[in-house]
Amino acid sequence: MTKSELIAKLAARYPQLVAKDAELAVKMILDAMAKSLAQGQRIEIRGFGSFGLNYRPPRVGRNPKSGEKVRVPAKYVPHFKAGKELRERVDLKKQ
Repeated sequence: MTKSELIAKLAARYPQLVAKDAELAVKMILDAMAKSLAQGQRIEIRGFGSFGLNYRPPRVGRNPKSGEKVRVPAKYVPHFKAGKELRERVDLKKQ
C-alpha cells in the first residue's frame, strides 16, 4: 500500500473527513515519526510494532565497478519490529 492509497482508504472509510484533511493527517503522522527517529527516539505503537534505529559500525567495502576498497562510514538505519498482535494477524491471513 502506498501513501496515496492509505490516504484514499482513510478518506473513504470516514466520509466526514475531507480528502485534503486525510492527506494532511497522514503527512503529519509520518513527519512526526521521522522527526522522532532523527532525534534518536524510539516509537512504539501498541499492537502494531516499534520503530527504532540500528547502528551500523564503519567497515571496509568494495566498489563493485573498480574493485577498489572503500571506507564505509558508521551510520544509523531505521528498523521496524512487528508487535505480537500484528505478527499473529499476518500469520492468520496466510493460513
